[in-house]
Amino acid sequence: MTDYQLLIDGELVDSPQTMEVVNPATEEIIAKCPRGTKELADKAIAAAKKAFPAWSKKPLKERAALLNKLADAMDEHSGELTATLTREQGKPLAEAEQEIQFAIIFVRYFAAQDIPVKHLKDDENCRIEEHHLPLGVVGGIIPWNFPVLVMMAKLPPALLAGNTIVLKPSPTTPLGSLRICELAKDIFPAGVVNIITDQNDLGSYLTQHPDVAKISFTGSVATGKKVMESTAATLKRITLELGGNDPGIILDDVNVDEVAQKVFAAAFVNCGQVCLALKRIYIHESIYEELCNKLVEHAKAAIVDDGSLQGTTIGPLQNKNQYEKVQAFLEQAKRDGNVATGGEVMERAGFFIQPTIIRDIEDGAQIVDEEQFGPILPLVKYKNLDEVIDRINASEYGLGASVWSSDVDKAQDIAKRVVAGTVWVNQHFAMSPDVPFGGAKSSGIGVEFAEEGLAEYTQRQIINVAK
Repeated sequence: MTDYQLLIDGELVDSPQTMEVVNPATEEIIAKCPRGTKELADKAIAAAKKAFPAWSKKPLKERAALLNKLADAMDEHSGELTATLTREQGKPLAEAEQEIQFAIIFVRYFAAQDIPVKHLKDDENCRIEEHHLPLGVVGGIIPWNFPVLVMMAKLPPALLAGNTIVLKPSPTTPLGSLRICELAKDIFPAGVVNIITDQNDLGSYLTQHPDVAKISFTGSVATGKKVMESTAATLKRITLELGGNDPGIILDDVNVDEVAQKVFAAAFVNCGQVCLALKRIYIHESIYEELCNKLVEHAKAAIVDDGSLQGTTIGPLQNKNQYEKVQAFLEQAKRDGNVATGGEVMERAGFFIQPTIIRDIEDGAQIVDEEQFGPILPLVKYKNLDEVIDRINASEYGLGASVWSSDVDKAQDIAKRVVAGTVWVNQHFAMSPDVPFGGAKSSGIGVEFAEEGLAEYTQRQIINVAK
């Protein structure tokens, strides 16, 4: 067992309540950590509010320098953070290491940014400038699928812009976030970074609190709607990065071997628990059988095991609740289509389900229309491309999509017709901190990453001076 504490007002504190954290690969309790209360949440928000005036006045370069110190500390402790992430989240060590390193890249990226004054007009009549002011206290609500990376997509831009922050990690993956905040304690002034935990009972308290100026939330569409509703009374600024049911359109001219490998990786990374993972594949009828067979080969070759074991390529579902949801999807998928491989819960400790390929299935089936967030991939045969695009665009989701073809120009033209925040060509799930990221339709509101994402942590102010 490892002891963890909350960071509130520059101090590591305990709580009168504790909660257990379970390793999803073994179902064993790996740690106990404090469970936050409304009283502790109030203290965290009050500390952030108190720290805001001094922090917001600190020169941007000084705020950036402290962010780089945090990146240095994370780098120094990357081995520990990687092991912790695998134990609490379940993903293989290689994927956990990638997440930690990518998170460090995010911190350094934002630390290198500026928020310059933009000169919009300067003539004989007036001078007009665009400034960006910090908002105040930011609430960052973090999911369990990429707990460290998503935390580091929120904290650095919020702090660089001059805000203070209160973080709330998922109750099933709080340990890495708590450890990083422990590192932050000796880097940032008291109250600038705070963290509270909960059992999914403090989210609405944070989103409704009058002293919180902005909420940045990553999670499901259903919860995102509740967040939006609960922030309405105080007209908080919000960024919502929500679920996706990302389609892939495979044209008839692809190299099947090459595409199969890339598609499988994009669908089953992190056991399919990625908002941007490929969730439904539309394959031209002329190559349907061949591509189905290749994807089945990849599924059978995957090594499903405890993520801490060398060679594991797919770990468990992250938590029991998600495990049970995916089982329900699986049973319905068996009724709606044909199982090409997989289709079974693994008889062992942990939340393991075999990587599953479902073929001979159509739109209207649950596994095609809804986001499964697990290791199940439905394959839909198509003949008419225009019809497929219409069917894809009929979905309420619009986070990501991809088009695959040996004719890049043709694929790009098709990509422009797909309604989604990001559409890739001949790749999927390629992301970097300098490229804006956001969803269409029910998949989100606002933008993260890049200059546009940084601006969402600010209030735009126009200064209009008459000469």
